[in-house]
Amino acid sequence: MKKAQKDITSRIISGSFPQKDSHGSISMPIYSGAAFEFDTAEEMEDAFLGKNGKHTYSRISNPTVEFFENRIKDASGAAHVLAVSSGMAAISNVFMTIAYAGSNIVTSPHLFGNTFSLFLFTLEAFGVKARFCNLMNKEEIERNIDEKTCAIFTEIITNPHLEVIDLNMLSEIASQKGIPLVADSTLIPWPIFDASRLGVDLEVVSSTKYISGGATSIGGVILDHQTFDWSRSPRLGKLAQTMGKQAFQVKLRSEISRNMGAYMSPHTAYLQNLGMETLSLRYAKASSTCLQLAQFLQTIPSIKNVNYNGLTNNPFYPVSKKQYGDYPCAMLTFGLEDKKTCFAFMNRLKVIRRATNLFDNKTLIIHPLSTIYGTLRPEHKKMTGVPDDMLRLSVGLEDLEDLKADILQALAEK
Repeated sequence: MKKAQKDITSRIISGSFPQKDSHGSISMPIYSGAAFEFDTAEEMEDAFLGKNGKHTYSRISNPTVEFFENRIKDASGAAHVLAVSSGMAAISNVFMTIAYAGSNIVTSPHLFGNTFSLFLFTLEAFGVKARFCNLMNKEEIERNIDEKTCAIFTEIITNPHLEVIDLNMLSEIASQKGIPLVADSTLIPWPIFDASRLGVDLEVVSSTKYISGGATSIGGVILDHQTFDWSRSPRLGKLAQTMGKQAFQVKLRSEISRNMGAYMSPHTAYLQNLGMETLSLRYAKASSTCLQLAQFLQTIPSIKNVNYNGLTNNPFYPVSKKQYGDYPCAMLTFGLEDKKTCFAFMNRLKVIRRATNLFDNKTLIIHPLSTIYGTLRPEHKKMTGVPDDMLRLSVGLEDLEDLKADILQALAEK
């Protein structure tokens, strides 16, 4: 673990504002206005040129969002953080910054549905090719990397497959090949996950999940650990001559974020600032319950398989234990007889909610193949490797015994 949970929580809660609030508020206020006034034209010019650190327009920066970004920096140890409107906005802004026509991304086909679609369809239309391969096979990864590869991209635990990627292995390959390692770390929050220790250069997170504090809002964050030498990047090499390891940060914030218009709203930042304060407590509860629930599900004969990398008989347990400790996320999957059985089971649940999202305060269930991957053609569904008998369970904060009872009654009733 990077920091003791109490240490991170204490530092998040005790962080000070850039300047004292005029009314003495102990929560960062919502600065919801679009524009900010200046005393002189010269001061305004300096602000737009980034010389005085003042805010100009809330599509570019905002005091409430900036406070949230600084909290993320403190919790994660990142050198730079940009908050955006969603997790998908985080991924797309990263690749708008480092990819270019003719480049390629080495990644896995076992990705969240919209990430898979972004790489397979959206970016390809702009001349950026995804090279899907097995990210647990070193030789296969190396075969797919060439001089046009702009990054290796991975989810640290794949959603919903729950494959655990060996990040040190990926980092070694990326370093040797002179390309950045970009990781989606949504499934493990910073009290547990230390990206830079495991060799991740750029980190993307859907802050909708653990951070928002119970699915209060949609958001995303991009974290730059400034560990990559951007002089090796065809896209950022020239900028790196003057900006060094800050080249990505400068390109992202001064051009891409401004032009794409996906900066986080101040209302979202306010809610997620509050969510940050209970992040460690909620994760400890939900992940502990998830492990116990996974152990319980293994004892039920009608359940075909239970997939949770905190189980000692899980094939990913050793690498998961090494990277994430005893409670590796609050999501599990399990299989029933077929899709029809899955639907019937879901329809009988009374406590667990039928809804998409992860790490709400409420426990949520979804049939991934018919929903997250539902619009894909059959050949693309096959690429993702998601079976038709899989259910994904995001474990919330309810009592463990209530969740067990709900599952048992839904399985028993005909």
